[in-house]
Amino acid sequence: MTIQIGLLILIIFITVVLFSIDQFRADIIALGLLITLSLAGLIPPRETFAGFGSDTAVMIFGLLVLTAAVTRTGVIDLAGRKLLRLLDNHRQHLLLVMMAIVTLLSGFVSNTATAALFLPIVLELSRRTHTPRAKLLMPLAFAAILGSSLSLVASSTNVLVSGLMTDYGMEPLRMFELTLVGLPIALVGLLYMHFIGNRLIPVRGEGTDETTLSIRPYLTEAVVVPGSPLIGKTLAESGLGRDLDLTVVRILRDKNRYVVPTSQHELQEGDELLVKGDRSDVLAIKSLTGLELKAEVKLSDPRLQTEDTRLAEIVVLPGSPVSGRTLKTLQFRQHYGLQVLGMHRRDRDLFSKLSRVRLRPGDELLVQGPRATIGALDPSHFYTLGMVERTGPNQRRAPISIAIFLGALLLATLEIVSLPIAVTLGVLGVFVTRCITPDEAYHQVQWQALIVVGCMLALGTAMEYTGTASFIADQVIRLKGLDHPILLLSLFFFLTMVLTQPMSNQAAAALVLPIAIQTATHLGLNPRTFAVMIAVSASCSFITPLEPACLIVYSPGHYKFLDFTKVGSLLTVIVYLISIVLVPALWPLTN
Repeated sequence: MTIQIGLLILIIFITVVLFSIDQFRADIIALGLLITLSLAGLIPPRETFAGFGSDTAVMIFGLLVLTAAVTRTGVIDLAGRKLLRLLDNHRQHLLLVMMAIVTLLSGFVSNTATAALFLPIVLELSRRTHTPRAKLLMPLAFAAILGSSLSLVASSTNVLVSGLMTDYGMEPLRMFELTLVGLPIALVGLLYMHFIGNRLIPVRGEGTDETTLSIRPYLTEAVVVPGSPLIGKTLAESGLGRDLDLTVVRILRDKNRYVVPTSQHELQEGDELLVKGDRSDVLAIKSLTGLELKAEVKLSDPRLQTEDTRLAEIVVLPGSPVSGRTLKTLQFRQHYGLQVLGMHRRDRDLFSKLSRVRLRPGDELLVQGPRATIGALDPSHFYTLGMVERTGPNQRRAPISIAIFLGALLLATLEIVSLPIAVTLGVLGVFVTRCITPDEAYHQVQWQALIVVGCMLALGTAMEYTGTASFIADQVIRLKGLDHPILLLSLFFFLTMVLTQPMSNQAAAALVLPIAIQTATHLGLNPRTFAVMIAVSASCSFITPLEPACLIVYSPGHYKFLDFTKVGSLLTVIVYLISIVLVPALWPLTN
């Protein structure tokens, strides 16, 4: 062992400990690791920041931008509604169905791309079903990884192993050869995550996330406009509760007649609905065909509809002169230059028209108007909680955004261009077609994940540059008592699995496969058995969040490093047990 190898092993140990105790953010630890490796001379100077321009970093960045584009155009909202409608009477199976869809798709598309595509869908499902996002995001990442052995094209690692096999005189892997072992692994893995793994996932930080801070039930008024497809439908058929998570608390018909709604009430043209829902759901009414916010239909003031129109949440302060008065008597829109879209009162539900509710201190109003007007509100009367920057989805460009996303994946799947090039073309496409602006896209990118990826790739480089990876492999192979074929096969499974945590899957497979083939040939065993085992184990990245698919969900799920170890360790053992039984049975160890 050289000094460099010993130093790198020590640095890896310290890094794992720091990740485990979770006293510092993951990106800070990763940056510290990168600088330490560079200053210690464990990576070439020119390679220090190479990870930030690597194919992996570019791929993740492009996928995050593309998912932001399909979210901005309303595709994700529509997909979430469709999935919830499909599972309307079987919500308890939501997790299993979601994971099954993800696993199937990742059998033909990069697991990172699949995880990125479903990330916003799962976040939307989490919000609509009031399920902690942590309970859905880790299963999403693991489900995407479980699909890696369903076909040859499911992972670039499979393609690499197949190519290396031909270099040693073996037939390449057939398209669905790995499916024989990959399908049982996927099925058992999904059942494990549904019944056991999901129970091991801790929930933390849900209440402090910026998206959950806005979940306050606002009361608003919506109008069934002429020609609406909702006319003649019952409330149950309208999907307001199922699709938008809105509650209709009253229906105002014939201007003065209130109707207490039931699921069988039929909607009529001109019905004014008193609707309760959180801010994002209330604003989603704008995108629903046939229903409009009353404030924008009947009370719209052209002076308030400018390019600088913004949404904001404001609170009525104690001592404010508006306290005890209604919006109607105040002539709020004319006096303050703002339209009230919704109202929230903390200690009671509201069942009257907004214009008739007497304001009191603590009431929160969702208002719309020019930014300058909102900023000019008297601070002794109102406190501005903040601007609401979210705008309605640009649904006209939804077909374009999804076509660009799927087109990029198709280009990569057919190997016309590499996945990083394909997603970069997609990013250019969504910018040029104005599916999303660069500013909007960059705001949505998880920069923490990209920093961790760029820094951790340097660790894989250091392991190769210093010879640490080869040293570990050599030491493991020299262990005595491992001459039994099953023990050797197990050894190569765990060696590949361990190395694929700090290194890329492809690098780990490329390092271990030649050693495994030479060992098998020397002992007169079937090298194809070992090649298949390494292809399976190279995609077994469950015990750390360093797999790109896991990094994508790491920050949104508020996970800690050891969360993946706790949930993924047993899953890794399950994958091993299935592999060690099926691989030798399907690819006999002796020719």
